[in-house]
Amino acid sequence: MSCFLACLLLLTEVSGAEANLWPGFVAQGFHQEQVREIRFAEDARAIVMAPAPDRVDPNQPILLIIYATPNGNTAEQTLGCQLTEGMDWHFDIQHVAAQWRQFATLEQDRTVVLACVQANALSWPSWKSQRIKGPQIIREIVEALAVSLPSKEVDIVLTGHSGGGSFLFGYLDSVEQVPQQVERIAFLDANYSFDADQQHGKKLIYWLESDPSHHLIVLAYDDREIEFNGKKVVGPTGGTFRATQKIVDDFKTQIPIDESVQGAFKKYVGLDGRFVSLVHPNPENKILHTRLVGEMNGLLAALTIGTPLRGAWSELAPTRTYTEWIESSPLQPAALHGVAPAVQSRRADAPEGTTVVESLIDASPSQREAALVKVILQGNIPEWWRDFQKISAEIQTESGDVHRIVYRVSPDYLAVGGNEDFVRLPLTPYTAQHLADMLGCVLPTRKMVDDIYNAATVKLAPQPLTANRETLSTFNHHNQLIQGQLDNRVSGPLLAGIKKDVVVSNELADRPGHVAIYGWHQLDGKPIQPLTTIHVDWYVDYSHGIRLVDQWAEVDGKPMLIEDVLRDETLCRLLSDEGTVLQAKYELPKME
Repeated sequence: MSCFLACLLLLTEVSGAEANLWPGFVAQGFHQEQVREIRFAEDARAIVMAPAPDRVDPNQPILLIIYATPNGNTAEQTLGCQLTEGMDWHFDIQHVAAQWRQFATLEQDRTVVLACVQANALSWPSWKSQRIKGPQIIREIVEALAVSLPSKEVDIVLTGHSGGGSFLFGYLDSVEQVPQQVERIAFLDANYSFDADQQHGKKLIYWLESDPSHHLIVLAYDDREIEFNGKKVVGPTGGTFRATQKIVDDFKTQIPIDESVQGAFKKYVGLDGRFVSLVHPNPENKILHTRLVGEMNGLLAALTIGTPLRGAWSELAPTRTYTEWIESSPLQPAALHGVAPAVQSRRADAPEGTTVVESLIDASPSQREAALVKVILQGNIPEWWRDFQKISAEIQTESGDVHRIVYRVSPDYLAVGGNEDFVRLPLTPYTAQHLADMLGCVLPTRKMVDDIYNAATVKLAPQPLTANRETLSTFNHHNQLIQGQLDNRVSGPLLAGIKKDVVVSNELADRPGHVAIYGWHQLDGKPIQPLTTIHVDWYVDYSHGIRLVDQWAEVDGKPMLIEDVLRDETLCRLLSDEGTVLQAKYELPKME
């Protein structure tokens, strides 16, 4: 568990001041900014920061800065704070949050949001090397972060320091063309992975030429001769200086590059300033790696080069210009209640559920699921679905101790559309998990499905179908059968008996690449479907449903993550009839 969310006060009431917070965010820290943590199944996390609600104009577009952490740094350390005695020095080197705050005061036409993305093992290069679909996962993280924000217009800045460059190149490797939505890419001494043979240069030049607002910024220094403890830090072919030269040499084959001097830096410029690289010659052979970012205001420089904001603070040079914006202490726990699901409000022009289904009739399964992720994260789900309901369970240990849990679940299965015209749509386990991560939720266990059924206020008889089980038209038809049983009224407050659940289970450890299904209880309380992992992970049919559970529960009156409950040898029995569940999320396969 991160220090950021170690002891949240889960079930306190939302104050009037908090009522305008974006879904999933809490108010804390500097000027009571909006902050949330997103925990991805793929061993990664993001801390997202936005201005306080009273400083946000809902009519403005959003500029999302995605900053990938360097090797060995947590997101909290990367964001930074004032260093006091006994604190880890990593909190005082980058100060990404302070530089974001200063930049946000300069950018008047857009709401500036910062997302600091971290690999849990504190190394994006290592994280990516372990995953078959690492670049694809990175692209999905970027896309989900953007689409989950409450604006139709979200522009993206991709940046990072040191090993964070591996995240940026992973994104570049995942796309045939860099989307127009990405307006700036900035490598802050982070361009080690540039490879002309991987078409990095061609992709970047095509993107730069496609729009005059696009900018590529590369900050680096001559690291060829630097030493640490008497040994050279960089090998004979590595380092950011050589990587920068590779970029410049590759670009020269495609566009004219001008060379000049700017202050202490050698400057390379192309495409009328859309490409700018600043390289410090480092005559004293100092380690400038982190100094470029923190002490020399590197993030501020990278965000403002090529814009009218460039002269609003200072040049790329010591000393720090953002000191007044440094937080006094690291991010701390805050009162939190009902943040799941962290989903936007439904927009007035959002299409109805049947319209969404009709638009996807000819889509492939992967295209369909990608479209549904976007639709759901944009808030196109029924308002009543957001009213999560409390479920409780209790156990007694052999010593006589009693433990009690209270957790919150969606009142119905995940659906798209409005309050009256909506369709419950099955999803693959990976798509369901991705949505659960983004919405601050988890998937249930078999025991939780049983407890939810027992607590349900509305229980319907199952409606099995046999023909065309995997088609979108059958999904819609089955939804109509359910609504017919309800006389087309709203299902809640807690409905059960209409679908099988996609669940997490220990049995998946023996069947990787499969999905666990359980439930579809009959009116006598017996499930039609025993727990099974027979289906491969891409299989979806009309009978599957996605019930989401708030990732935070109250255990013996204290907040606790569902995942941590499932790992606990004693408390796991509150939620599991299989013992401890160590893998409580669907994670894409890793390298063998």
